[in-house]
Amino acid sequence: MSSQRVNTTELVKLLNLAGRPIYVLDEDLTVVFINRACRDWLGAAAEGLLGLCCAYHSSPASVGADAVAAGLCPPPRVLSGECVTATVSLATKDETLVERRARFLPLGFDGEDVLGIVVVLDATNQSSADRGNSCGTGTNEPGPIALHEHLRRFRREAVARYRANRLVGQGPIMQLARRQVELAAASQANVLLVGPPGSGRQHLAAAIHYGANLSTPNSESAGPLTPLDCSLLGVDLLDAVVAAVARETILDEPAIPNSLWLHRGDEVPVDVQVQLMEFFARRPPRHRLMASASEPLNDLARRGKFNAGLAALLSTIMIELPPLAERREDLPLLAQLFLEECNAVGTRQIGGFSQTALDRLDAYSWPGNLDELAQVVAQSHQRTAGPEISPEDLPQKIHLATQVAAQPRRVEETINLDEYLGRIERELIRRALARAKGNKARAARWLGLTRPRLYRRMVQLGLE
Repeated sequence: MSSQRVNTTELVKLLNLAGRPIYVLDEDLTVVFINRACRDWLGAAAEGLLGLCCAYHSSPASVGADAVAAGLCPPPRVLSGECVTATVSLATKDETLVERRARFLPLGFDGEDVLGIVVVLDATNQSSADRGNSCGTGTNEPGPIALHEHLRRFRREAVARYRANRLVGQGPIMQLARRQVELAAASQANVLLVGPPGSGRQHLAAAIHYGANLSTPNSESAGPLTPLDCSLLGVDLLDAVVAAVARETILDEPAIPNSLWLHRGDEVPVDVQVQLMEFFARRPPRHRLMASASEPLNDLARRGKFNAGLAALLSTIMIELPPLAERREDLPLLAQLFLEECNAVGTRQIGGFSQTALDRLDAYSWPGNLDELAQVVAQSHQRTAGPEISPEDLPQKIHLATQVAAQPRRVEETINLDEYLGRIERELIRRALARAKGNKARAARWLGLTRPRLYRRMVQLGLE
């Protein structure tokens, strides 16, 4: 026992003498050791880190030691006995994200279990150029580790600015949407969110409301966000909601902003729209209106299907959210986002998706948009037994859609009516002439025609 204690002490001394930061995780991804160089890099963030689990997710909602542990998480492929190089991160006091490349070395892999993981960090922090070159997989397709690192940086920035995690994406539509969300979150202007059901309209409304105080993204200084389903809105319900909102407005502190969320605003009954206008005309100036619709309300107003004044009032800032089928280039990042949200709330740690699984997801039409993708990812996360999700882990409807897409489409046959009737008429005339033994007058009587008309038709049809 004494010899073992001495050996352990000597090992700790050797690790502390190492110039590179080193930390050790057990089989449950719990931090069990941090050497001196790693403590120097982490600074005050190292306090309370021992004994915490490093779950594989990019959620910026964690605070304190939990947030530090999330930044040190290993890719789940390490649990299969594979040595992996990835990036670990540390958020400083000024919310700057400091990153270093790390080598994750599994210990004691015998084909079934990993006893622990030794993590050795580079001696210096990554530069922006290093970040651009270190996440690739050697192919044109980004791997799960690259997607994870991209998400971590994006979500850290999104939380610091407007808490809109689901706006991840590189396309021009999403870049415009992020600028509009930033503008809306920094103001009290009314906002209209246009997009199909399931595109994230309600999540974005909450992000805009609670992200109004940009200096504290998890701000408790925001007032209530009162939801109202306009598809169920009638005169009686409107009166009750108006009274409740007015009562909250009177009781709340003047500096606390309130928001009224009109879900499915394009479904407000016509007889209720005038009453809404009357209420909004006398609402307190600090009360913000947010609404969602499947298409711009001003377009509905031009077609006479919506009150023009109400459409203009609700559309001060209009943010369009495209359906998922129109932003397929963002699907790998979104799938990784929902996967890591599952990692953050459970004990199962899945690294990402195989390229074949991503191809299957890309072949699906996604009528339910982001909400349906989140549901599919959650089901796959529960079904998989490996370090990443394979095609076999996807729900049955994804496989059926792939099979349908692989089937050749039937070519619709068209009928040329004149040509079809001409063939029938030729056949009838031939039979009549054969029965009349070539006598045109007799054949014409059997066909109900005059002899001159029969002769003209025979010339037109090429029979004479």
